[in-house]
Amino acid sequence: MNASKILQQLMQQAGGQKRGGVDVKGMLDGLSRQLGGGASGQAASGGSGLDVKSLLGGGAMGLLVGSKRGRKLGGKALKYGAIAAVGVLAWKAWQNSQAAKAGGVQAAGDAEGERVEVLEGELQERRSLELLQAMIMAARADGHIDEQERELITQQIDALGADDELHRWVERQLIAPLDAEALARQADSPQAAREMYLISVAVIDEQNPMERAWLDQLAKALKLPAALAGELEHQAQQAG
Repeated sequence: MNASKILQQLMQQAGGQKRGGVDVKGMLDGLSRQLGGGASGQAASGGSGLDVKSLLGGGAMGLLVGSKRGRKLGGKALKYGAIAAVGVLAWKAWQNSQAAKAGGVQAAGDAEGERVEVLEGELQERRSLELLQAMIMAARADGHIDEQERELITQQIDALGADDELHRWVERQLIAPLDAEALARQADSPQAAREMYLISVAVIDEQNPMERAWLDQLAKALKLPAALAGELEHQAQQAG
């Protein structure tokens, strides 16, 4: 699979959206209108009803953070910055929580794990799969991704260059049972657990009870102390 390539592109797109001042809500509203008014076949095929490759520049990102049935975006800024710098922010959250607990910044041991941004090879591929899986499950936590949207998401992942194996993996993740314990078992280190939680926060509306419940389940499954989970959420919000 080439999960690391796809994750890197999503992170780059998120960084671009964060810097560019793009009207993300307007784009997602447009997506909802087109999905609601167009023929199913047109939307799924990317034909004249919906240009899925150009809608958001990073269409997969848009589909993961906004659903056809409409997340309650209101004035809530989508947390692109948290996706773009997930490893750095997760590490910062850990350092802050350690400093608050011990009265000073503690040195990190090797057991904490490396940030996704500095991993290479198989380690990077594994972490990328963990984070993609966390994103997809978080996006599904409100129960509002239907068959049409699942197809659009896989199309967007394909447009980023996913190979056949990753395509099939994404399809499985979009229909697999939501299981926080199973997801948490994928974490290869404490740093991975922090990144998985933070990237979940980035694509979730914490005001939605179902999504809030998923975050609470995930924090428990990942064995994140309440203070650390709160600091990760703070970092995601600050990054915007």
